[in-house]
Amino acid sequence: MRTGDQVVQSLPWRWRAQGTIFVIGGLGFLFDAWDVTLNAFLIPLVSAEWGLSLGERGWVGTANLIGMAAGAFAWGAVADTIGRKKAFSLTILMFSVFTVLGAASPDFLTFCVFRFLAGVGLGGCIPVDFALVGEFTPAKVRGRVLAAMDGFWPLGATLCGLTAAFFADLGSWRMLMLTMVLPALLLFWIRRGVPESPMFLVTKGRPAEAKKVIDDLVARTGAPPEEWQLPEPQQAQRLSPKTMFAQLKDIWRFDPKRTGAMWLMFLAVFLLYYGAVTWLPSILKAQGYGTYAAFMVTTGTVAVGIVSSLISAWLVDVFGRKWVIAVTAPLASLALIMFALQINVDTAAKAWITLYGMLIQIAIPALYAFAPELYPTHLRASGFGWASTISRIGAAFVPVLLGAILWPRLGLPLTFAVIGVVVVGGVIMMMLTVPETKMQPLAEAVPS
Repeated sequence: MRTGDQVVQSLPWRWRAQGTIFVIGGLGFLFDAWDVTLNAFLIPLVSAEWGLSLGERGWVGTANLIGMAAGAFAWGAVADTIGRKKAFSLTILMFSVFTVLGAASPDFLTFCVFRFLAGVGLGGCIPVDFALVGEFTPAKVRGRVLAAMDGFWPLGATLCGLTAAFFADLGSWRMLMLTMVLPALLLFWIRRGVPESPMFLVTKGRPAEAKKVIDDLVARTGAPPEEWQLPEPQQAQRLSPKTMFAQLKDIWRFDPKRTGAMWLMFLAVFLLYYGAVTWLPSILKAQGYGTYAAFMVTTGTVAVGIVSSLISAWLVDVFGRKWVIAVTAPLASLALIMFALQINVDTAAKAWITLYGMLIQIAIPALYAFAPELYPTHLRASGFGWASTISRIGAAFVPVLLGAILWPRLGLPLTFAVIGVVVVGGVIMMMLTVPETKMQPLAEAVPS
C-alpha cells in the first residue's frame, strides 16, 4: 500500500488543483524579484535626493539583501516548525508593512533600516514557496514546475524596470516603492486559502488534517481513489534559535559534501546575478546613458529571463538539473566579462549583456528546482533556506564591495572575472559531489 506523499506525487497535474498553488507561490516570487531589482533603480534615485557617496550608495542594496539573507534563514526554519501555510502568508505581510514605512523615510539611515526589515519578510518567500509548491507537485513534472516558478522572477523584475522607467523623469523613488504594496497585500489575502503541506502535517502528528488535504487534492485532480496510508508521525519541534541551529546541524550531518557544494553554487550564481544587475543602471549612466535609457537596458536584461525560464523548465527534465547549471552559469560569466571588455562598443555591449541575462536566468531556475530535491521532508524548507541564506549573505555585500572597492580598483572586466572564478569552482564541486535528481520521487527520507 502506498503512502500519502507517494499518492500526492503520482497525481495528474491539474491547473485547478496544483496549478492554483503554483500560481500563488509564483506571485510571491514575483514580488521577491521586484524588490531585489528595485535596488538597482533606487541607487541613482536615492543618491540624487540625499547626495550619497559611492560607498553609501552600495548600502541601498546591501541593507535590503542582508535582510533577505536573514529572512531566508529564519523563514525556512520557521516553515519547518509552524507550517508552510502560515509562513506562506506572513512573509508577504511583513514585506508590505515595512515597504510602506520605507517609502516614508525622512533620512537615509531610516530608509536602510526599513529596507532591511522588508527584506527579512520577503527573503522567506523563496524557501517557503518552493518547498510548498514542490511538495504538492507530481514527481514527473516537478522539475519543470519548479523551474517554471522562476518565470515569475523576470516578470517581476521586468515590471519593476518598466515602473522605474515610468517614474524616471519624476525621480520619485517613494512612488516607485509604493506601487508594489497594494498588489502584495492582495496576495497576502489570497494566500490564506492555500492548504497546508500534508507531508508537514504528518511529521507534526496531525494525520486527520493530512488525510483531508490529500483526499481533497485527489478529488480535485479527478484521479481514481485508492487506499493509502500515512507514515508514522515524528515529534514536532518548538521554534527557537536552538531548533534553527539544530536544523543546520542536521543538514550538514545528512550529507556535508552535498550541502557544501550547494552552498558554494548558490553563492557563486547569485554573486554573478546581483553583482551585475544591482549596479547595471549606474554602470550605464557612467557610460553616458540617460536615466530612462539606462533603466530600459537594465529592464531588457532581466526581461529576457521570461524566455529563459521556459527554456530552463524544458532543459532540466531533458538533460538534468546539474548539467543545465554546469553549462549555463560559466557561460553567463563569460558573457558578462565580454560586456565589460566591449562596454564602449554600444551594440556589442548590449548584445553581451542580453546574452548574460538569458544564460544566468536559465541557471537560476535549474538551481531552485535542484536544491529542495536534495533533502528529506523535515529538512526540505530549511535545507533550501540555508542555501538561499548563504547566497543572500554573499550577494548582500556585492553592492558595497563592487561599487566602493572592486570596480574602482580592478575595473569591470577583472571584477567580473573574479566572480567567474567562484562560479567555475562551484560547478566543479557540484559535479563531483551532488547526485542528479531528475525524475526521482520526493521521499520522506532521501538517501545521502
